[in-house]
Amino acid sequence: MGGTPGRSCFPEVQQQHLALWLSLDYLSDLLYLLDIVVRLHTGFLEQGILVRDRALIAQHYLRSAHLLWDVASVLPTDLLYLRLGLQVPAVRANRFLRTARLFEALDRQETRTAYPHAFRIAKLMLYVFVTIHWNACLYYALSGAIGFGADAWVYPNHSRPGFARPLRQYLYSFHLSTLVLSTVGDTPVPRRQEEFLFMVASVLLAVMGFATIMGSMSSVISSLSTAEAALYPDAEQVKGYLRLHRVGRRLETRVARWHQHLYLNKKVTNEQQALQHLPEQLRAEVAVSVHLATLRKVQLFQTCEQGLLEELVLKLRPQVYSPGEYVCRKGDIGREMYFIREGRLAVVGDDGRTQFAVLGEGLYFGEISIINIKGNRSGNRRTANIQSIGYSDLFCLSKEDLQAVLSEFPSAKAALEAKGREILVGMDKLDVNAVAEESVRQREAERRTGALEDALDTLQTKFARLLAELESSAFKLALRIEHLEWQTQVWAGAGGEGLGAVPGQ
Repeated sequence: MGGTPGRSCFPEVQQQHLALWLSLDYLSDLLYLLDIVVRLHTGFLEQGILVRDRALIAQHYLRSAHLLWDVASVLPTDLLYLRLGLQVPAVRANRFLRTARLFEALDRQETRTAYPHAFRIAKLMLYVFVTIHWNACLYYALSGAIGFGADAWVYPNHSRPGFARPLRQYLYSFHLSTLVLSTVGDTPVPRRQEEFLFMVASVLLAVMGFATIMGSMSSVISSLSTAEAALYPDAEQVKGYLRLHRVGRRLETRVARWHQHLYLNKKVTNEQQALQHLPEQLRAEVAVSVHLATLRKVQLFQTCEQGLLEELVLKLRPQVYSPGEYVCRKGDIGREMYFIREGRLAVVGDDGRTQFAVLGEGLYFGEISIINIKGNRSGNRRTANIQSIGYSDLFCLSKEDLQAVLSEFPSAKAALEAKGREILVGMDKLDVNAVAEESVRQREAERRTGALEDALDTLQTKFARLLAELESSAFKLALRIEHLEWQTQVWAGAGGEGLGAVPGQ
């Protein structure tokens, strides 16, 4: 019994395989321990607050029940193979203690991944593979207990050419387990009681697994459909509406192509609905992360402060226009301004063919009709026809939202008004005289307002004096009334004494 343990128990080739196996196994255990150490630096939740202090994290982990399970799962029980032999795989049963950690890791990764539905399907397929694997292991173990080659159902005898190789053993067992659990294909007919019990249990497991898989897949598909409905408009509902009202084929084709463009290019039009459950601050951060880079391309906002951009991002509404569609027409009442995110738009004449200019990414238009520029002859009417050349992705900002934002940022308002005046001058639609007259009227109104304020101050002073005099007069009158009442009481008392003295005389 001298020398290294196990040399007398295994041939040299098996010793090499065992050494390789143990080294790989201990490497996985080392990685698992490293994962535990890394976990010490991730933090834990205490009253909903993430604790990152390493000393507190270590104390929390050492007091938790996870420590005992983690240590027990990495105990080197594989060394018992050197004494008991490779035919006792139960010595590795402590590795099952990692199952809870596996489920925990999968659940956390599902909430963190950007593709939860694909991850859920992959996790489901992993469960299916593990189930087939363990069923194959049970089949091989049962075949060994009955006797290899004892009948046509069990695994063939190792004496047959090729059937003694471990890879062949595993693939054969895995193939049979797949046939049994999927209930597809012909399987060997069982002959013994143990074989019948195994087949019945496997079929019942297959029925339960099939129902679970179908239910999980239906849940994933339903969740995926719900997620898409929250991001994209319902194309089938629009198609049903068009068919119900017998809309022309040409218009129906344009609508279908518009929906197709949204899906193919991942254009989201229902951002507010998709983010509605997030807290306001978190929703603002998400919107800024998605759209701030695009908004900074707009020349008007390149020098604006961060606060203005964050306010605008929350109020922008994405819109997609199809080729040849008019974004606005000359003479229409302006209620929004637009920022070009992607695509090109043309400023066309009334005939719809003559192009005066082409607007590209980062430009904006429509601000003239929603900003009250003094001397604007067009008022709140559109001054040009804007037509989409291809598919155009725009940001829309309503008049009310723009005024609410600019009221907090006067410098941006002044810049926007200056740009609008420049455009109106180029279009000869800015009445300079009206601007001067408006300035004169404004100064006259300010002068009158000042005069009225002075007159109001004078009236308030006089009113205060009158009120003081009134209070003084009222006080004096109250004193005089009190004095008269006192004299009346004195006289009444004197008269009563005189009448009472007459009978006594």
